[in-house]
Amino acid sequence: MKREILQALRAARAEKTPVALITRLEDGLQTLVFADRQQGDELDAQTLALAREQLARDTSAPLDAPAGRVFVQVFNPPLRILLVGAVHISQFLAPMARMAGYEVTVIDPREVFASNSRFPDIQLTDEWPDKALTRLDPDRRTAVVTLTHDPKLDDPALQVALRSPAFYVGSLGSRKTHASRCERLREAGFSEAEIERIHAPVGLAIGARSPAEIAVSVLAQITQVLRTAA
Repeated sequence: MKREILQALRAARAEKTPVALITRLEDGLQTLVFADRQQGDELDAQTLALAREQLARDTSAPLDAPAGRVFVQVFNPPLRILLVGAVHISQFLAPMARMAGYEVTVIDPREVFASNSRFPDIQLTDEWPDKALTRLDPDRRTAVVTLTHDPKLDDPALQVALRSPAFYVGSLGSRKTHASRCERLREAGFSEAEIERIHAPVGLAIGARSPAEIAVSVLAQITQVLRTAA
């Protein structure tokens, strides 16, 4: 691998920028493919498009392309789940999400809830939700779920999440609760298209009752949105 390719790849990974490395198997030609550019040996537009499709699928694979037989190695930033509310559902959802490959952060300014004893080995922050989400800067590989059932905590988080490119935004609450939430968001200046991004009531409709079952339904819905959008 050329030094400049290696340095650019390291920089992209440090900055959590999605990138794919194309290697032509015939002669070792290599190119880094970003969402909007390429770096390295020049490749045709169709081969670049195939590489970007693999990047969207989050899957490395050998491909037959106009440039020849190539291997596309995908380097995507980690998937993340930001959970607003250190509640019982979060106690189940956080470790489940980690096992599914997500980086997990639980956000709750109520220190009695957001404790290491209740969330061992999970990243916690006691910042106010909108401040935490602004700092954590949700991207296209981030899911945001609000679970406090308290508008003072959930609404500020949703206002940041809905203006971000997060691939999933979900919020706990009944249909009546969600209707009230939508009205508050309209009053805050959010459009119908933005509000419709919220998955609420959160989770797939599997008849979940217990916190653990609700956590299963939420992670399943996040997985469905992630995989069917690719």
